[in-house]
Amino acid sequence: MDALKLVTVVGARPQFIKGAALSRAFAAHNAAGRGPGISEFLVHTGQHYDHAMSQAFFDELEIAEPDVNLGVGSGPHGSQTARMLEGLERVLAERRPDAVVVYGDTNSTLAGALAAAKLRLPVVHVEAGLRSFDKAMPEEINRVLTDHLSTLLFCPTRTAVENLRRESLAGGVSLAGDVMYDSILYYRERAMAGEAPLSGLAPGEYLLATVHRAANTGGRERLGAILAGLGDMARTAPVVLVLHPRTRGAMESFGLAAPDGVRVAPPLPYLAMVRLQAEAMGVVTDSGGMQKEAFFLGRPCLTLRGETEWPETVELGANTLAGADREAMAGWLESLARGERAVPVDARPYGDGRAAERMVEILVNHFRRG
Repeated sequence: MDALKLVTVVGARPQFIKGAALSRAFAAHNAAGRGPGISEFLVHTGQHYDHAMSQAFFDELEIAEPDVNLGVGSGPHGSQTARMLEGLERVLAERRPDAVVVYGDTNSTLAGALAAAKLRLPVVHVEAGLRSFDKAMPEEINRVLTDHLSTLLFCPTRTAVENLRRESLAGGVSLAGDVMYDSILYYRERAMAGEAPLSGLAPGEYLLATVHRAANTGGRERLGAILAGLGDMARTAPVVLVLHPRTRGAMESFGLAAPDGVRVAPPLPYLAMVRLQAEAMGVVTDSGGMQKEAFFLGRPCLTLRGETEWPETVELGANTLAGADREAMAGWLESLARGERAVPVDARPYGDGRAAERMVEILVNHFRRG
């Protein structure tokens, strides 16, 4: 068998992290010389495009520069996805890879899957089977459609496998584990070395917060309630709010400001965020990735949503869903202060940290069989 030719599509921060893990596994496979080699052609859609949200991740995660950057940028979902689809169709028609690899649930994910499917190219979905069961979330639409277009579906959890079974998707489904856990294990020691990313923070005595989802930033009342809840928390413990560009713009548009005691920080690179999470007393977020990262790092999490695609974290008592409810936010902090939010250290619902290695083996065997 000739070398397996893959086109990988990334576009947003979480995908750079996941892609780094799988690219390392491709390189290790090639170095070992076991079976056919793997040739990866990397396409960056440009969905995240400023330095802090994009290039900084390529630099510190030691990801090869993209072979193509479509430079799509931001915009409404329809126009952004359409521009991605146009650019990806052109690239895939020229490259004619054996398969197209997509990650997660962003517009880049859906555009990559659609472009590949229309050209009759196999789609490999890393992080398949996740469901929040909230069709109002654009990410839910993206992940469901991508799963139904995919040939190989790499699931991070047993729950994800079961979700696909209920949707009559069984062929090509594998319980591979979570590549974000691979990344935490690989980068944690480096993240904890050297100077702290922000000065004046005592380990174990502050809360780390992020807010970025459209449901939380699209209306003044809801965003104002979340900020007020963070202000309530700041009367008990310092709060560091790492401010996403979308959230900053929304706050300016709505005339909202960070409350007293809430320290605002700009978007930070991956290693800095890993360290800030590892040393926080708890994490407050609406990010799917940070819910898991907090779990991996043993930090209790409060999720500013009413649902999650990571139910294992809730079932194990490591994660609490609060929406934008100020009372629920305050109650979580009170229970945290009483020591009632310990993360179970022996639970391993996301695999053993070798997900990327497992995915490479499945990929090679699948295409070897033709």
